[in-house]
Amino acid sequence: MTAVQTSAEFSGATAGRTVQDQYPAGAQVLVRDEEWLVKSSAPTTDDGTRLEVVGVSEFVRDQEAVFFSGLDRIELLDPRDTQLVRDDSPNYRRSRLFLEAVLRRTALPQSERRLALADSFLLDSLPYQRRPAELALSGANLRPRLLIADVVGLGKTLEIGLTLAELIRRGRGERILVVTPQHVLEQFQQELWTRFSIPLVRLDSVGIERIQREIPAGRNPFTSFKRVIVSIDTLKNTDQYRHHLEQIRWDAVVIDESHNLINRGSLRNQLAQILAPRTDALILASATPHNGDARSFAELIGLLDPAAIRDPENYRAGDIRHLFIRRTKISPEVREQMKGQWADRGPSRSVHCPATPAEEKIFEELASVWLPHDGSPSVSSVPLFPYTLLKSFLSSHAALKATVSARIKTLEKKDDPRSTAAELAALGRLSELAADLTEADSAKFSALVHQLKEEIGVGPTSDARVVVFSERVQTLQWLAGVLPAALGFKGRAARDCVRVMHGGLSDEQQMARVEEFGLADTPVRVLLTGDVASEGVNLHRQCHQLVHYDVPWSLIRIEQRNGRIDRYGQARPPQFRALILTSEVEGAKDDTVVAERLLGREDEAHRSLGTAEAVTGLYRAEAEEKSLIQDLLRGKSVDESLDSRRPGPGDEDAGMDDFLADFFGPVGEEPAGQADPEDSARTATPGAASAASARDAGSPVLPRLFDSTAHFLDEALGEVYPDAHDRLELDRDPQSGLLSFQPPADLVHRLKALPMDYLREQRLRERLLVTFNRRLAEHSLQRARESSTSSWPEISLLTDLHPVVEWLTDKVLVRLGRQEAPMITANVAEPIYLVQGVYSNKLGKPTVVKWMGVTRRGAVDDDMVSLLRRCGVGPSMANKRHYREPRPLREALPDVLSAAEAFLDERRDAWDEPLREPIAEYKRRLATWHQPTLTGERAKERLADLADSLLTTGRPMLRVLAVLLPDPDRKPDSARKRDADEPPPVVLGPPPLSVPAAWWLSAPVTR
Repeated sequence: MTAVQTSAEFSGATAGRTVQDQYPAGAQVLVRDEEWLVKSSAPTTDDGTRLEVVGVSEFVRDQEAVFFSGLDRIELLDPRDTQLVRDDSPNYRRSRLFLEAVLRRTALPQSERRLALADSFLLDSLPYQRRPAELALSGANLRPRLLIADVVGLGKTLEIGLTLAELIRRGRGERILVVTPQHVLEQFQQELWTRFSIPLVRLDSVGIERIQREIPAGRNPFTSFKRVIVSIDTLKNTDQYRHHLEQIRWDAVVIDESHNLINRGSLRNQLAQILAPRTDALILASATPHNGDARSFAELIGLLDPAAIRDPENYRAGDIRHLFIRRTKISPEVREQMKGQWADRGPSRSVHCPATPAEEKIFEELASVWLPHDGSPSVSSVPLFPYTLLKSFLSSHAALKATVSARIKTLEKKDDPRSTAAELAALGRLSELAADLTEADSAKFSALVHQLKEEIGVGPTSDARVVVFSERVQTLQWLAGVLPAALGFKGRAARDCVRVMHGGLSDEQQMARVEEFGLADTPVRVLLTGDVASEGVNLHRQCHQLVHYDVPWSLIRIEQRNGRIDRYGQARPPQFRALILTSEVEGAKDDTVVAERLLGREDEAHRSLGTAEAVTGLYRAEAEEKSLIQDLLRGKSVDESLDSRRPGPGDEDAGMDDFLADFFGPVGEEPAGQADPEDSARTATPGAASAASARDAGSPVLPRLFDSTAHFLDEALGEVYPDAHDRLELDRDPQSGLLSFQPPADLVHRLKALPMDYLREQRLRERLLVTFNRRLAEHSLQRARESSTSSWPEISLLTDLHPVVEWLTDKVLVRLGRQEAPMITANVAEPIYLVQGVYSNKLGKPTVVKWMGVTRRGAVDDDMVSLLRRCGVGPSMANKRHYREPRPLREALPDVLSAAEAFLDERRDAWDEPLREPIAEYKRRLATWHQPTLTGERAKERLADLADSLLTTGRPMLRVLAVLLPDPDRKPDSARKRDADEPPPVVLGPPPLSVPAAWWLSAPVTR
């Protein structure tokens, strides 16, 4: 663009540049004859660019809206038409706030690899939890897509939250979908809000029904909120939701417990296949991501990058290490960083329970008829069923009764009952033996009561809590009926002291059970749960005691159970007990045969390897149990079965086993002895060298004019609401840092994105309690977990992502009118124009963002924040209210903008280099990805187009933000004596013209 271009020509050039309709956040647009501030923009398939905006002009001020460039005429305002306006606020507060707000509202460019917000959240400073976000942003991946495979308890939810926060700050996290198991919906929702200020609207089965009642018929429920969390069990009904999901593009999708996606053809797998291509960022999380099959794992990785694995039958961990990260509790970086923050677990204690006479009779029947120890055949024609019977009995007589009854019904339906007569007769004897059993006949029940009362201290006058696991629903229900009285609870306390949780409950019921158990002053003392709670659920907040009433025949399942209380944030050493039913009957397969040995092997693996998942080489709980039973049928012991699963050097599966061992080994770990945890990205992740070098360069990740968000908010409140004490009923506690105020209508409207339970329970529409004091916020969170009324804290931490901070930032931005830029008197020798320059890619995301000071002569400084500090722009500067006629300054705008664009164009290739190389490398890998089918070739073409769309395109978007002017009262240096400590006026580049001849002095000054 040259200085002689007309405004129309400039607009035409802009239109040509924005074939992809690029509207950067913070820009002002004219739509329907009203002015709007762009909050975010994204391309759509059919309707051009989708713009989320907030009203600027008087009629629509503070109103939020969505426009589509294909449906509305959207005019991006011409920077040459910028109006230069006076700022009469004290200390140029309005101008400084405006500049800071633009800095905050502008997305970080794609080339910025460093973390920007990691230290601002309600988190412990643990570098290992930052590294998934570093990997996602490192440039090793074409897009932020990765599998977080840390073992249970390390804090995968926190790692996800930090990654999402960084994406949001880069303008790549506006639309977020989180998919989790139903029982952890609220837990996940709470963690992301209380720790990161990321609100997710929970669309469980009840929530979706409510939304559909409130929106017009046929409307897509997922368009009502831009950040949602939904149960995978709700969403997997692809017949019902498929057409809605196919119409939505997400910035980021998170799928927790993603190992459930592996089975091709399953509803969960179909859901993943729909979502994966319709999102930019994809984060999968699972502590057990492998099922032992190379092809299945390749399919999971293929969701992240279809071209990552060329041969799904033959690949190595190193081939895909840029797409996943895995650590264990004994990984060096975790162990060193976690000192004092995660108590070491105690040993798994076996509590032997000698069988009662009634139980011994059942052992005799099982040992003689169903599982003969002398080699004679079992009475059952189904080889595995006798072990089903055994496991039921080892759980409880209630579970045995249910199993026997179900089997009798099955056999009675067969056409030829004579072939099953012997089995029916044997089942009848078992039924009779179990018919009259009560808790008095149960050795394990007596032992459980003793352990709870005498060893752990559970009782009416104690706060002690314990989680009791059983595989059988019948056992859980029976225990719930008899345990309270045995523990000494009476009346209402007997009803409230025990809660049962299993997969047959609704998502709302499961979440309620977890929340009740996690609140300190609820009356719940014992949570009886099945293995539905063995994945993802936090049970450690008020509990460090766990009892296995029956032991699963899987090392993975034992570890998953233990991980519910042995996890990051556990303050006390976790204690594990297992009830081991023993028998004197010859040949009886009591709990010492399988369960006790598995407990020992899990404990050994945990302490030596950090995880038990790779011991058998099967990687799935169901496969482990099935394999073990088959080996028991062949006469092997538990140890022989476990050891035989590891193939030797000559086995044909050895290559695959090497891969799995590599995968489940220390993938993504820091090298032992890493001296500087802040250097974690340098050596641990592919593509991290660029991130490290950028960090070493010393430039700030977030350019800031104010020294803190607290300082910015304080001055913003004073500017926007000088009467805040009366108008907002604002109260401040200077000692604690607590802010309390009544939210105005436009802020209440924004709060609709917060969780409904939180809004209602804390009455946030009436009054907000917020703080920058991390200790106060942490205390409020802890206090909420000790309350029976709400698990949501009443005080929230103000982060850069908090709705209150975003609301005030937008309020500051709209204080200036349409395309206005303030004039600021500063310590400069000539006028310096502050100009923002943004290059974007075809997707409308910024690739390069530059903040410049530009003179009419063409001198440029591309560090605006440093420039402002050198010029004395800050809270202590004086506003003498010298108003210069803006006409000569406005006439210089074409020259200034031309110089800014020339500066950007000259350096564009160098700035683009960090982006081009990863894209070029990806395209080289893509070229070697052979796809024999037409569909595959089209997918390959789409991936190539996607890679190209991430490159910078077109001309830069320019915006004039302000003009720094010399102080007219200041005499030329040649005409006065300057104080020794007084800094000289700032000059960009070569010295300007002599002061008397300077063009800008011709403009008159008024006061």
